[in-house]
Amino acid sequence: MFTIGLKLNIRSLAEPVVLGSALIHLVIPCLVFTFGFSVLFSLPLDTALLLAIALSFSSTVLAAKVLESKRELRALHGRIAIGILIIQDLAALAVLSMYSGQSPSLWALLVFLLPLLRPLLYWLMSIAQHDELLVLMGAVLAIAVGGMGFEAVGLSSEVGALVMGLLLANHPRAQELSKALWGLKEVLLISFFLQIGMAGLPDANALLFAVALAIVLPLKGVLFFALLIAFRLRARNAFLGSLSLTAYSEFGLIVASSILEEWLVPLAIAVALSFVIAAPFNRLAHSLFDRWEKHLTRFERHARHPDEHPVNLGTATVLVLGMGRTRSAAYDFFRNKGLEVVGIDSDPNKSDNQRHVYYGDIEDVGFWHQLDIRGLSAVTLATPELESKLIASRELRKAGFTGQLLLAFIFKMKPSRCIVPVSIKLTY
Repeated sequence: MFTIGLKLNIRSLAEPVVLGSALIHLVIPCLVFTFGFSVLFSLPLDTALLLAIALSFSSTVLAAKVLESKRELRALHGRIAIGILIIQDLAALAVLSMYSGQSPSLWALLVFLLPLLRPLLYWLMSIAQHDELLVLMGAVLAIAVGGMGFEAVGLSSEVGALVMGLLLANHPRAQELSKALWGLKEVLLISFFLQIGMAGLPDANALLFAVALAIVLPLKGVLFFALLIAFRLRARNAFLGSLSLTAYSEFGLIVASSILEEWLVPLAIAVALSFVIAAPFNRLAHSLFDRWEKHLTRFERHARHPDEHPVNLGTATVLVLGMGRTRSAAYDFFRNKGLEVVGIDSDPNKSDNQRHVYYGDIEDVGFWHQLDIRGLSAVTLATPELESKLIASRELRKAGFTGQLLLAFIFKMKPSRCIVPVSIKLTY
């Protein structure tokens, strides 16, 4: 929960496609599974509801691993998938808090004073220069300060870890801390699965239960695809996003371990089977979409998501990717040479029709499928991330671009304080 808090962006979670898809997908499977468990297994309503909630979540670990391995975490479908997963994790946290049976004390009101500690936490982040110190500080804040501190005042330890992560979310080194804790989180996750495996051997009923859930697993992906299409995503992004979310969640096991211990082993087998099924399909996601594209695009809506509107380059001959303070110098350099230039940036706030700067996510593979580059003679890769440069250059060459790929650098000349852009030609 601490790492989730580090990544939490309230503004992005409030997007209709993220919030709407997550909540609707939480409600529909809950109703279906609750009805099925109550009728077919004759379970009590509260047990059936808790099992349904646990099975309605998607695997954060599998989705993050798949998107990271394909370098699609920052693509549109990746960002939406991670946002949906965060909403689901918050819902799981709410369930844990409701059924924990803890009653907060009056000291719990001190939680509202925690934002006053943000300058101190930022200072600690700044002085933790080494990776080992950063990991140690993150563990102490999550476990000791957040977890044990919140438990001491009668609140959930998971809530405490989430709040500590939220306090650091806007720090420049928040993502660095999240990456540093990734290895520790994997070790703890493996230990959690080992603990579940040592809880007992499955019987025939548990295996049948897991197989039945594996059979209905594709319906989970179909529902996600339908919801993302309904929120105006193109078929490609809807397919890739829904496929990454098609697996039962390890977070459901955490809920079960705290509330439904007798169902822990059957749920663990179901989660493992869903990983076995979903992982190969995710590796082949792009080739599968290419094979089924004609059928899937029929479901697209005419109105598109704002992030998927095609960019019109007009008669421009030079394209500048990235429009930060220093990257703007590259744009001005080419424009002063009398060339027709268009800029693209992933920050919507930098869009400017007067200056011919448009919004576009260059790390989204689908962005390049709808961009007409036939009039371009040169493209300047001026984004700060190396990964985005590699994605852009690879997709440009796939699209048949034969012009010059340039890397833009800037130098500050001390006597005049001017910014001089320098371009280096790349051979791909």
